Amino acid sequence: MANFDENILLSQRVDLSNEQAIESQVLRIAVYDEFKAYESYSKIIEKFGAIHPFVNIKEAEAVHYSALMPLLQKYNVEVPINDWADKIEVPNTYIECCELGVASEINNIAMYDDLIANTKQPDIKDILFKLQAASYNNHLPAFRKCVLNHYNGVNQATNLNSVEEMMNKASEYQMLLEDIASGNMDQNKISELFNKLNISMISGAGFGAALVAFLNSYTQTNKE
Repeated sequence: MANFDENILLSQRVDLSNEQAIESQVLRIAVYDEFKAYESYSKIIEKFGAIHPFVNIKEAEAVHYSALMPLLQKYNVEVPINDWADKIEVPNTYIECCELGVASEINNIAMYDDLIANTKQPDIKDILFKLQAASYNNHLPAFRKCVLNHYNGVNQATNLNSVEEMMNKASEYQMLLEDIASGNMDQNKISELFNKLNISMISGAGFGAALVAFLNSYTQTNKE
C-alpha cells in the first residue's frame, strides 16, 4: 500500500496548489523524512555494526518522529506509511555512508526551512525549529567530522585550494549554488558545479574532503 500523497512526501516540499491541508502536508512530510533517516541509519548499522555516529543519530531520529506524533493526533492527520525498508540502498563503504549522512542532513535542514515557512501554527513551528536545530547543530557536524577525519592529511593542499577557489567564484554560479544549498542535492549538480569552476575532478579523498568542506561552508553562510 502506497501513501496517497507520495509525490509530496518525496518532494519534501509543501505544494500550495494541492487541496491537501497545509498542516497535513507539513506534518506528514516531516514524519516521513524522519522515518527515512531512522530506517537508513538502521540499515547501515545492520550492515556495518554499531558504528558511530550512526548509533546515536539513529536513536535521535526515533525521538524526532515520536515528538511529531502528538501533533498529528491533535490536527487529525494520518500517520504516513513507513515504506522505506524496501527503498533504501546502503552504500558499500563506511565513508560513503558518512557522506550520505552529510547530504541527507543538508536536505533535511532545507526541508524544514520550507515546512516552517509554510505553517502558521505556533506549536508546529516550535517542534520543527527544534528538529531542524538538532540536524544543524548535532547531526550534520557529526557526519561532517566523520568524513573529514577519514580524509585528514590526504591531499590537504589540493583540498584547501579547491575550496578557496570555489568560495572565491561562488557569486558567478549563484543559481547553481542556491539550488544545492536549498537541499536539491544530487551528484549531477555537484559535478556541474566542479566542472563550471574548472577544478580538476580529484578522486577519492581529495574530492570528498573538498566537497564536504565547501558544502558545509556554504550551508553555514546561507544559514546565517
